Amino acid sequence: MSQNEDYPLQERLEFAIRSVKMAEIEGVDSTILASNRKLSLMYFLTEEYVEYVKINQRNVKLAKKLNDTVSLGVASSNLGYFYHYDKKIDSAYFYLNKALDYAVVLRDKEGQADVLTNIAEMQVMEKDYMSGEENAIKAIKLLEKQPKSKYNLGNQWMLHNLIGIVSNKLQHFDKAVQYYDRAIDIANEMEDGFVEKCISKNNKAFVYRKKGDYKTALQLYKSLLPYRLEFEDYDPSFYALIVDNIAYTKLEAGHTDYDAMEVMFKEAYKMSDSLEDPGTKQAVCLDISKFYAKLQQKDSALVYAQEARKLSRETSSNEIYLDALMVLSELKEGDSGKAYLNEHIKLSDSLLNVERNVRNKFARIEFETDLIEQENQRISRERFWLFVVSIVLLFTLFLLYIIATQRAKNKELRFKQDQQKANEEIYNLMLSQQDKVEEARAHEKKRISEELHDGILGRLFGTRLSLDSLSFSEGQEAAKSRIGYISELKKIEEDIRKISHDLNTDFVSGSGFMDIVGELVEKQANAYQLKYTFDYTDDINWENVPNKTKINIYRIIQESLQNIYKHAEAQLVNIEVDLQEDTIVVTLKDDGRGFDINRSRKGIGLKNINSRIAEVDGKLSISSAPKQGTKIKIEIPYIN
Repeated sequence: MSQNEDYPLQERLEFAIRSVKMAEIEGVDSTILASNRKLSLMYFLTEEYVEYVKINQRNVKLAKKLNDTVSLGVASSNLGYFYHYDKKIDSAYFYLNKALDYAVVLRDKEGQADVLTNIAEMQVMEKDYMSGEENAIKAIKLLEKQPKSKYNLGNQWMLHNLIGIVSNKLQHFDKAVQYYDRAIDIANEMEDGFVEKCISKNNKAFVYRKKGDYKTALQLYKSLLPYRLEFEDYDPSFYALIVDNIAYTKLEAGHTDYDAMEVMFKEAYKMSDSLEDPGTKQAVCLDISKFYAKLQQKDSALVYAQEARKLSRETSSNEIYLDALMVLSELKEGDSGKAYLNEHIKLSDSLLNVERNVRNKFARIEFETDLIEQENQRISRERFWLFVVSIVLLFTLFLLYIIATQRAKNKELRFKQDQQKANEEIYNLMLSQQDKVEEARAHEKKRISEELHDGILGRLFGTRLSLDSLSFSEGQEAAKSRIGYISELKKIEEDIRKISHDLNTDFVSGSGFMDIVGELVEKQANAYQLKYTFDYTDDINWENVPNKTKINIYRIIQESLQNIYKHAEAQLVNIEVDLQEDTIVVTLKDDGRGFDINRSRKGIGLKNINSRIAEVDGKLSISSAPKQGTKIKIEIPYIN
C-alpha cells in the first residue's frame, strides 16, 4: 500500500511506517530491511531528509549483518547522493566510494556509472579537476556499453559537458571543443535534448572566446538568439546570459559599436534583475563594469563592480568575487585600490589551500576505504582457499567416480568389439559360401550352354540341311511342305540360341550383397522404430569388390544406424548406394536433431567409421547442424 501511487504521499508514508513496525514485531531481519527500504523512499518523497538519513544508516548496518550486497549498495548510494546534495563532501565521498565498490562486486555497470558520475561532478565542483575528469571518462565508458535510453543519454551528455568544463578550466581548449561537440551530438540523439544542446553551444562559444576566436564565438552565441521563447520555458535568465555574452565578446574582440553594446548589456541587466536571478545578474554586472572601465566611465564601472562583488559574496561565487575585487582594485586609486588587491590575493591563497585540502581529503578517504577493502580481501582470500579445498575434494571424488564408470564402459566396449569380430567372421563365411554358390551356378550354366550349342543345335542344323536338299524334289505340295518345315526349324534354332545366350549370362551377379545389406537395414530400422528408404544401383559388380570393402561398408551402415538411434532422435533415415565416376558412394541422411560437427568428433562411433574408411582408402564427409538433421557421405574407390 505504501507503493500504491493512488494514495496521497502522507498516507503512503504512514503505511510504510506501519509496515516497519509489523516487521520489527516479526523479528525477521530480511523483512525489516525490505520494509526499511520502502520507508526510506517515502521519507525521500515527503522530503523528510533527517529521517531519510537515519533510516539509510540503519539499513547499512542491517545489510552488513545480512551480508546483503544489493541493499548495502542502495543504502550507501542514497547516503552519498544526499550528502552530495547537502554539500557534506567528506561523507558524500565516503559513501559514494562504498556504493561504487558494491556496484563492482554486483557487476552492476549502470550503478557504477551513476556513482562515478556523482563522484566526478563533486570533484569538479571542489576543483579536483584531474580526478573528476578521470572518473567522468570511466563513467562514459560504462554508459556507452549500456542500451541507449533517455536516462543514459542524459548522463552521457552531462559527463561530456563536465569534461568540456574541466578542459576549459585547464586551458585545454581544443579538447574542450571536442567534448562539447560530442555533447551536442548526444543532445541531438535525445528525444528532448534542445536545452542541453543550447547549453553545450553556449559553453563551446565561451571556449572560443577564451581562445581569442571571437568570430566563431559570436556565431555560436547569435545562433542561440532565435530560441528566446523556448528558453523562457526552461530558464528565462539563459537568454539574458546569451545577450550579455554577445556584448562582452564584442567588447573583447575590439568592436567599436559601443552604443549597441550598452543597449545589450542594459537589456541583459534588466532581464536578470526582473527575474531576481542573482547568479546571472552578478555575471552581467561584472561584464558591464568592465565595459564602462573600457570607456573610462569609472563611476558607472564602480557601481556595477560593487554590485557584482555584493551579489557574489551572497551566493558564494568565488570566481566572480575574485574578478570583481580585481576590477575594483584597478578602478580605485591609493589605499582603497590596494585594499581590494590585498583582499584578492588573500582570498586566492585561501581558495588554493582549500583546493589542496580537498584533494588531500579525497586521497585520505580513498586510503581509509582501501584499508577497509584490504581487510575484506583478507577475509575473501580465506574463504577462497576454503572454497578451493572443497572443490579439490569434490573433484577427487568425481574423478574416482569417472574412473570406475570408465572401467565399466571399457568392459562393455570390449564385449561389443568381440561381438563385432564374431559377426565379421560369420559374415565372411556367408560371403565365402555365397561366392562358391555363385561360382557353381555360373559353371553349371556354362555347361548347359555348351551342351545346347554343341549337341542339340548341331543336330537341328543337320536336319535343316537335309530338308534343304529335298527342296529340289518335284511336286508343288512337297516343296511347300519342306519350306514350312525349314522355317519352323529356323524358329526352333533361334529359340535355342537365345536360351543358350541367356544361360551363359551371369544375370544374378552382385545382387546378393545388396540383399544382405537390405536385410540389415530392414531389421535395424524395425528394431529402432525408424522409417527408412533404401535405394541402390545395379551398375556395381559386387563380385569384383573385395570382401574387405564389402565388410567395411556393411559395418559402416550398421554403426551409422546405431548412432542415429542413440543420438539423433530421428523419425526417418534415407540410405542410398550409388556409383559416381568410378567411386562407390554410400549416403545416409536422417531428419534428427543434428549436432555441431566441430564439437562432436570424439565419439567412439565416429572413430570406428573413420577407421574403417581409412582401411579401404575412402573418404568421409559429414554435414550437420542443430535441428537440421545429419548427412553422412562415404566415398570408396571402385575398379571394375
